Amino acid sequence: MGKYIAGAAALAAALLISGCTASGSGSGSGSGSATVPEPAPSTTAAAPPRQAPDASAAYAKWGLKPFPAPPAPPKAKPVKTGAGGPVPVISEIPTTDKVVFLTFDDGAEKDPEFIEMMRELKVPFTMFLTDAAIRDDYAYFTRLRDLGGGAGVANHTLTHPNLRTLGAAAQQREICGQQEKLKQTYGTAPRLFRPPYGNWNEDTRAAAAQCGVEAIVLWRESMQITDMQYQRGDRKLHPGDIVLAHFRGPQDLKGTSMTEMTANMLRRIQEQGFTVARLEDYL
Repeated sequence: MGKYIAGAAALAAALLISGCTASGSGSGSGSGSATVPEPAPSTTAAAPPRQAPDASAAYAKWGLKPFPAPPAPPKAKPVKTGAGGPVPVISEIPTTDKVVFLTFDDGAEKDPEFIEMMRELKVPFTMFLTDAAIRDDYAYFTRLRDLGGGAGVANHTLTHPNLRTLGAAAQQREICGQQEKLKQTYGTAPRLFRPPYGNWNEDTRAAAAQCGVEAIVLWRESMQITDMQYQRGDRKLHPGDIVLAHFRGPQDLKGTSMTEMTANMLRRIQEQGFTVARLEDYL
């Protein structure tokens, strides 16, 4: 146990120092449910059932306004995957829909309030998980996966290395090893993979294909504490952009909680007139 804690601390330190938002490539691109007991008989009239809060009330609790519903998922997926060719590497989805896609990396922070927030808001997002960061509490991410908003589980390697510093065999161990871990833990091998720091090369693509990955997912914007970093010079969201955030807490966010950071991110998206769609519906 002491050995794991030391390893987890080292991982957290590495993520804090170097971050997980560098982008680059060899090509230059950067559960069960609780049983409810039957109520005791009553001689008085039963109280009316409590109504679930509407979307406006749920969003107001977090200082937000409701998002417009996203458009129906496209019948023809804009990104073709699993066709036997090279694994596509994407930073955005080709679409004219005014939607963006939320992704959260690593898994070091396990804020209970974040589960509550996403349960109430029903905002879809995809989790790119690293085993070294999540293995102390796999169940936390099961709870997120089981939310009604649609939280997908995806691969972010076993130990979060810079893959471009590794040979082909070591890259394959990192990617395939996490595919197997996530399949054992959550029941399904992920279709999507994100390389740590956004760093990849052609060995990464080959390893991803060998491990059953259908797409390598990068990003266009990365959420910091109160605002986003943009890759484009116009500093604006565009239809189909993939947004990167992290499972990080107050120690890494200068006293801001992950839930507060997420609320800030959702505000920035709303201010630019976008809504949030489910990434897996588009590829």
